Amino acid sequence: MSSGGLELPPGDSSHEGGPADAAGAAPGGMPAGAVSLAPPEAGSARAGAELDWGTEAWSEVRTRAQRAGRAYIWLNLIEQRLRSVIGAVLRPVYQPVHGDDDWVVAAAGPAGQEWVQRAVAVREVSRRKGYLLDPADDNVLSFLTLPQLRELMVQHWPCFEPYFDDRREIELALDELEVTRNVVSRNRALSRPVLEQAERASARLLEVLGGGAGSPAADRLPIDAVEDLVGDRYADVISVHPDRVRLQRQLPAEDLFGGARRLDAIGIGLNLLVQNFSGRRLVRLTEAGCRVRLLFLNPASSAVKRRERELGLRKGELSRSVEMNILHVRRVRAGLRDPSRFDIHVFDETPRFTAYLVEGESSGIAVVQSYLRRARGMESPVLVLRGGGRGVPKDADHGLFTTYREEFESVWEDSRPVS
Repeated sequence: MSSGGLELPPGDSSHEGGPADAAGAAPGGMPAGAVSLAPPEAGSARAGAELDWGTEAWSEVRTRAQRAGRAYIWLNLIEQRLRSVIGAVLRPVYQPVHGDDDWVVAAAGPAGQEWVQRAVAVREVSRRKGYLLDPADDNVLSFLTLPQLRELMVQHWPCFEPYFDDRREIELALDELEVTRNVVSRNRALSRPVLEQAERASARLLEVLGGGAGSPAADRLPIDAVEDLVGDRYADVISVHPDRVRLQRQLPAEDLFGGARRLDAIGIGLNLLVQNFSGRRLVRLTEAGCRVRLLFLNPASSAVKRRERELGLRKGELSRSVEMNILHVRRVRAGLRDPSRFDIHVFDETPRFTAYLVEGESSGIAVVQSYLRRARGMESPVLVLRGGGRGVPKDADHGLFTTYREEFESVWEDSRPVS
């Protein structure tokens, strides 16, 4: 008899407890209240928990892993940057008195005695077990976590104040990251809004701590940690969208064209620019120093007529649309103090793609679409390319941005200006 009042069944009928068909026996030859330990018979219902994962479960797991991986990269960058900053500021203060090994312990003080001693213990265990693969990590500072690094910074803020203007901004960014760090460290689900908040906070914090050159806002699409790691696998392609609608949700026209110093565009009607970026904004952009070159398909060419037949449009419908767009940008050019910075050309070749090549002060970006036989530009897949400036993959000279730049220049040479 077990402590729960249940009796294990006998191994066979000869054991003490009577025959299988004794009074009070349960169906199947088991005494009442007994628990069977035998495996289920062939053909019977399957017993036990369901261990297999279905398609939806695998999809959910991959999504969790991808989000956690992105967040981990950002957190790792922030942690390494904080260690570097703290080491640069506090080491000259404490190391001359307390030595290489104990200066972090001294900096933590009585308030941080518990967690700094824990870091020292973890360091010793890592030494004994051979976990320290890089000699540069053999110091107490490398074993402090993000909250502990923050505590060191807050405790010694007068030492950091000459280098950073806003303590409040740093603390708020670290507060936002703490939620993500807690979720990732315990391998729990990370929602997309929390991941995006963590990425924004990380980018802002790296900027405040001097981890990057220049403001991310100036680059329209800041280079993130994941792109830095996997960029070489995809040349200079940084995102792909099934159509232009989804592109504009992530990259509105204002973010794409705003702040450009050079804008070259080629296509049939250039609707992404003409219909989504106002004429006044285009005037201000040009007056601010942007060099603009727009290359339209000649609305009177036979290529326009063939394209109308491909799309099933009425005769002259596409050509009139292109003419209206050209008239619009001509009015924009007429309103400029220096029209020479705004060129409009037309070409007569078969249109193969549309491309917007935008270059800013420190980086460039391109939006490229191929023309499909039965789909308008709004419905065609979109590639977003990184070009020029810092952060571009090492093989950028052979990337797609350069390819489309050369193609644009080739067509531009054979095109005709619009008066």
